[in-house]
Amino acid sequence: MTFMPNSPEARDIASYIHPQTNPRTHRETGPSIIAKGDGIWVEDSEGKRALDASAGLWCASLGFAANERMARVAYEQMRRLGYYQTYRSASNDSTIDLAEKLLKLAPVPMSKVLLQCSGSEANDTAIKLVWYYHHAIGKPDKKKIIGRVQGYHGNTIAAASLSGKPDMHASFGIPLPMMRHTEFPHWYRNHLEGESEEAFATRMAEALEKLIIEEGPETVAAFFAEPVMGAGGAVVPPRSYFQKIQAVLKKHDVLFVADEVICGFGRTGNWWGSQTYDLKPDMLSCAKALSAAFQPVSALLVNEKIYQAMLVASDALGNFAHGYTYSGHPVATAVALEALKIYEETDIVGHVRDVSPDLLAGLSKLADHPLVGHVNGVGLIGGLELVADKATRRPFPAATQIGAVADRMAKKHGLILRVIGNRLALSPPLIITRAEVGELLQRLGRALDDTAAEVHRLAA
Repeated sequence: MTFMPNSPEARDIASYIHPQTNPRTHRETGPSIIAKGDGIWVEDSEGKRALDASAGLWCASLGFAANERMARVAYEQMRRLGYYQTYRSASNDSTIDLAEKLLKLAPVPMSKVLLQCSGSEANDTAIKLVWYYHHAIGKPDKKKIIGRVQGYHGNTIAAASLSGKPDMHASFGIPLPMMRHTEFPHWYRNHLEGESEEAFATRMAEALEKLIIEEGPETVAAFFAEPVMGAGGAVVPPRSYFQKIQAVLKKHDVLFVADEVICGFGRTGNWWGSQTYDLKPDMLSCAKALSAAFQPVSALLVNEKIYQAMLVASDALGNFAHGYTYSGHPVATAVALEALKIYEETDIVGHVRDVSPDLLAGLSKLADHPLVGHVNGVGLIGGLELVADKATRRPFPAATQIGAVADRMAKKHGLILRVIGNRLALSPPLIITRAEVGELLQRLGRALDDTAAEVHRLAA
């Protein structure tokens, strides 16, 4: 495609490298420039509106429109104190308030909060603290950290290494050597013939225990997991999975870190995915909806056991030699605090519980579509797996590019999805109404019909 010289598209191609984008393809197709937002809708530079069923990257929980409350809070904070660091005991009111609020909201007792700018940084901090903790308690050989195949924990070197996504490792020289990965707990795709969810969960827990024993429990430091696997395709855990996994971790003295970057703040129908699935983590990371994506901010919550080890380390080492320039940025923490106030005032968790049955029921009906092999979901998260043969669960071959076809058809109908291989993931802004859920489902149904027609046309 040829773009007018000096157009935004031409300038973008000439100057910007896009994350998670094929750069050569981008040179030909150019960017989709989003000009403005309105609730759950976005509008591109050509005036075409689309329902964003992904909340951007799972994060625009209050939608895309200018939010006067958020803007006013940011403006007033910038006028009062636009920036200050939190190194060497410096602090500010909004950072203190946010830390206190997060500890009150925590799904299990937590002791302290560390602040960063992104979920990747929060999980990277958790990885460092896992090692720091074990050094402090006299177990420095506990260095290995276990993630899951298709799990996602961020894009720093350590967080991407922990993530179980081969495309994020290729040619980057990762994963780091101390990272391990256990099985992808996707019951539909990986269950044996006749295997129930509970039996599958037992097999997954046994596989984790086998890995820990083979590596040596004295060398295994921690296990990271998302309550619902986001970048893995919106995959909910099979029944009894976390109950069995946590029993294995406790047995072998392995720390548990819950990655709530996607699931936190109402997405699963509770404040936390940890509440939805009865998780008892030692550390909990959160970001995205923490500020409704209006500011880059993340938090890592640590329990008293971790904090006491940090005190022991400080006796030996002095300063806790970790931190970021923008840790506890006063504008970001003020905006995050306001987002939490809005969630409480509007009962966003109750709203999710009210509207999510409509979404999940509508998606269940789409399970009858000839392309759809499986549907799962919880709260305002939904995932659909597209298959070539429903009876055998046979996936489409890579050459079909079924995900790309579905993505194109969805956009034709003014719907933005998150496409992950052969899976379609939905995570609309938490403010979505029942009527808008109906609109989303109608557009998705039409997109699936057009995708099926295109697949048949290509096969003819």
